[in-house]
Amino acid sequence: MSALLAPLFILLLVLLAVPVCVFVLEIGAALLARSAGAGAGASAAAGSRPRGALTVLVPAHDEGAGIGATLASVCAQLQAGDRVLVVADNCSDDTAACARSAGAAVLERQDSERRGKGYALDAGVRHLAGQLPLPALVVVIDADCLLAPHALERLARRCSRSGRPVQALYLMRAPAGSSLKTRVAEFAWTVKNQARALGLARAGLPCQLMGSGMAFPWALIESAALASADLVEDLRLGLDFARSGQAPLFCPEALVTSEFPASVQGLKSQRTRWEHGHLAMLLRAGPGLLWQALRRRNGALCALTLDLCVPPLALLLLLSLASCAVGLLAWAWSGAVLPWTLGLVAPLLLAAAVLAAWWRFGRAILRGRELAFAPLYALIKIPLYLAFLFRRQVKWVRSERDPD
Repeated sequence: MSALLAPLFILLLVLLAVPVCVFVLEIGAALLARSAGAGAGASAAAGSRPRGALTVLVPAHDEGAGIGATLASVCAQLQAGDRVLVVADNCSDDTAACARSAGAAVLERQDSERRGKGYALDAGVRHLAGQLPLPALVVVIDADCLLAPHALERLARRCSRSGRPVQALYLMRAPAGSSLKTRVAEFAWTVKNQARALGLARAGLPCQLMGSGMAFPWALIESAALASADLVEDLRLGLDFARSGQAPLFCPEALVTSEFPASVQGLKSQRTRWEHGHLAMLLRAGPGLLWQALRRRNGALCALTLDLCVPPLALLLLLSLASCAVGLLAWAWSGAVLPWTLGLVAPLLLAAAVLAAWWRFGRAILRGRELAFAPLYALIKIPLYLAFLFRRQVKWVRSERDPD
């Protein structure tokens, strides 16, 4: 029996080694990168060529309570010729009125069947295509986000100079007084959107699109396939651009922030949408994209596909701990050291990488002793991953937020 199980165990370890090694390499490269804010002033001033007029596109669904702050942070950074267009998508509140009072143009959209951010973005771009003059650039900012000073200009200039999509550093913050669980979620988000993206950039590779703080040349966004019910439309869009040779670039000097929902149900809904969407994309498109990247010798697409194959950090931790537990039990039962002790490799590598990421990027979020609760956080999320197998979320649902 042991002779039959050992090869299967080794095969599973090899499959697990792919995302673990990608994660470790990304974190290792991030440790060699300069900090996100370094050189920000130089980035803002670089290039005297005009960037061209831009339009900030803000998809919004029932965001009347907070969209005013978002638009204030955007409008403070606009230059002559720039515009703001809010797509009030299937709203049942005063989102449209609040956006107009903040000085934005508003497109109201009602479609009970075609719901979600992808459809809102498509409606906004189609509307812009009928307005003259056409923008040189389109920047997508979610309706619950705030721009750090100079973020819009840095993002726009990088996009204008490169002619490619550009992603800002997009971070989610835990609200003041949040539980340890929410702060662990903030750390996991920072690892994904900052540490791993910096690692890819340090290696000269592109990054995934993250949903907010995305800048596009008009010619690229106008022809992109945006209308979609994907839960992670940003992830799909970035892979589409990589497939066509226009992989997104990372601009860590441009900072965009938002807050996790204060309500427990809102946070759960948000995490379910993101993680179910990521896992569905990984299983549905990952193998095909990797084969396509290798066949076409598309290094950017290969890098982003391998990055896609890294599951959410909590799930990766659970899989690594499971491999360790199975290996130790089989070792105790069989008495054979190999191959069962190989199950220790993945959790040890992952733990070292997470600790290094915390030391560089997470000490302001979690204290050292709080980091020890990360495995417990992963265990708490087991029902979310079981739901992916049996009650997978396939439709976009807005996360409930605290009205304050």
